[in-house]
Amino acid sequence: MNYPLNLSFKVVALAPQIFLTDAQGGPICYVKQKMFKLKEAVHVFTDSTKSTELCSIEADRVIDFSACYKFTDASGNEFGSVKRKGLRSIFKANYEIADNGVTQAEINEDNGWVKVMDSLFTGIPIVGMFAGYVFHPSYTVTRTDGTPIMQLKKQAAFFEGKFTIEKLAEMDETEEMRAFMAILMMTLLERSRG
Repeated sequence: MNYPLNLSFKVVALAPQIFLTDAQGGPICYVKQKMFKLKEAVHVFTDSTKSTELCSIEADRVIDFSACYKFTDASGNEFGSVKRKGLRSIFKANYEIADNGVTQAEINEDNGWVKVMDSLFTGIPIVGMFAGYVFHPSYTVTRTDGTPIMQLKKQAAFFEGKFTIEKLAEMDETEEMRAFMAILMMTLLERSRG
């Protein structure tokens, strides 16, 4: 894949849609979240035509602060999961990425205050429309041994959430796919928090 990758979604949309493209703008995957689902189930496609499903992400329980979201490929094989670290994620996002219940990596928000300020600024009438140009949260995916492997950074954008994903270390295909799916699910969950 050609890094950096670009992740984008419309800020004002009823059903969240995420587009993930490579550095040249070629599609990597597309996600459209269904509205009003009690038990979260997200389908990830290769592009916005939704002709080929890449994988699915499904919650292990009905709406819950600490739900675990399992990744299943198109053949039905589970290849990992991501789970928000409950109370530790109230101020600063913290997620565990696991494979067969064994933690492989974590996603940590680099600075919790940036997101707090971004959320507060967004809530100000008229001025809040420009929030996408002021504060830029970032998240780092780190292996359990402390090696950073990916970083997600918010970019300046108007009425759109735009992020870049940088690769920080070599990964095998499964680890890379698990990190992507964790980042996509985290983005959907954090989007609702601001």
